[in-house]
Amino acid sequence: MPRLKLDAIDRRILEALQRDARLTNVELAEEVGLSPSPCLRRVRILEEAGVIQGYRAVLDRAAIGLDLTIFVGVQVARHDEEGNQAFQAAARQVPEVVSCHLVSGESDFLLQVVVPDLSSYEHLLLGVLLKLPGVRDIRSNFAIQTVKAHAALPLGHLAGP
Repeated sequence: MPRLKLDAIDRRILEALQRDARLTNVELAEEVGLSPSPCLRRVRILEEAGVIQGYRAVLDRAAIGLDLTIFVGVQVARHDEEGNQAFQAAARQVPEVVSCHLVSGESDFLLQVVVPDLSSYEHLLLGVLLKLPGVRDIRSNFAIQTVKAHAALPLGHLAGP
């Protein structure tokens, strides 16, 4: 898929929406220096092109009882397409896995898992994660403190000459 050519106004729209996706179109237009109709048109183009993939609320995990974050390195037994697809499909079905990345290094996949407590993770590990297709080894790293999360994407590299 070809990349959408973003100009300075598109970048300002994206930066503003990353800061606050609840801005009304009128507020957004005012912030980026457009009238509401052209601003809305640009937002729709960004949405249709897949640049803006969605809008969501960022929740305080501790406030809703998801106090434990674990980064799980998974090694798979085989590196073929069928096994890779089976693992990825199964990982997508585990609600506690909030992100899954194919990575280089010691692990083949890196999962970010959120659960209420250590006992919950033990049940997830033994009852689900170790049973995912093709899993050979799992290494768990527990987050002690979140220093930075949910940061806006750096759009500076998109700036033209």
